[in-house]
Amino acid sequence: MNPLEINRRAVLRLTAAGAAVAGGLPLFVRAQAAWPSKAIRFVVPFAPGGSSEIVARAAAGELTKILGQSVFVDNKPGGAGNVAMGEVARADDQHTIILGHIGTLAVNPYIFSKLPYDPKAFTPVSLLAKVPSLYVVRPDLPVKDLKEFIALARSKPGQLNYGSAGNGSAGHLAFEYLKMASNTFVIHVPYRGTGPQLTDLMGGRLEAAAVGAPAVMQFIKTGKLRCIATGTLQRLAQLPDVPTVAEQGFPGFEMTQWYGVLAPSSMDKANVDKLAAASARAIKEPAALKLLESEAAIAVGGTPAEFAKFIEVEQQRWKPVIARAKIKPD
Repeated sequence: MNPLEINRRAVLRLTAAGAAVAGGLPLFVRAQAAWPSKAIRFVVPFAPGGSSEIVARAAAGELTKILGQSVFVDNKPGGAGNVAMGEVARADDQHTIILGHIGTLAVNPYIFSKLPYDPKAFTPVSLLAKVPSLYVVRPDLPVKDLKEFIALARSKPGQLNYGSAGNGSAGHLAFEYLKMASNTFVIHVPYRGTGPQLTDLMGGRLEAAAVGAPAVMQFIKTGKLRCIATGTLQRLAQLPDVPTVAEQGFPGFEMTQWYGVLAPSSMDKANVDKLAAASARAIKEPAALKLLESEAAIAVGGTPAEFAKFIEVEQQRWKPVIARAKIKPD
């Protein structure tokens, strides 16, 4: 073979190789950009009807529009959220995510001796929303605000009681946090759910409770319960005349239930980043904001790094509260 033919073939090979590389790069980029390629299962580790489902559906509806694939909510209750967390931790299909919560991320690791999941098996994606905890009393209790309630509790140590939806519930944590901050002794009465607890509170068999805003707003507005403080740092637009705990002598006090998107650690970083950007946008869309506002929930949004830092701070906040109150699971 003559030298000219050798050179010609070499050039052809190089050209073909270059074309393959050039052609392969867009294909790779298109493959990355194609996520999600099917419907996304958004697991909620609690029963339908609560704040968790409301937040998840507010986000899912807008995520469907932004991502171009259906994002459907799948309620999977059981074991204080542990059942669903364990299942999703093992998911590796790139299309399963879960709603993270104060309970599963900042409480369960400290009250269960053994979890069916490692909290590190999840990648924080975006903090979605906070649901304010409201401190309420039965309307015939002779107090009109938190200061008067604390004074009454101190004058009768161990004689007042408060209810919660169960050991380790957000309401349990909220009131124990208040007891720690205010150095008061109020007896805890655990129930199996918010409904029975509220029935006894309005029936006069309990003195007080800390409950998520959506569950009690209607009773506050109709006078069946009296709200003496909100757990938010700023007053709620829905209750402008009710001061915060922080305003009533406890600067920096904050108690909110919070919800965010988590992905299994097996999810590709590019997919996590895309989901995070979409989630932060989705929760601020007008339709989502309207749904959250109806429940007095506060939209947040944010990056994976911000959510990871938030979880760390919350764990540091609740660990000593749980230890002091000796909270154990039901």
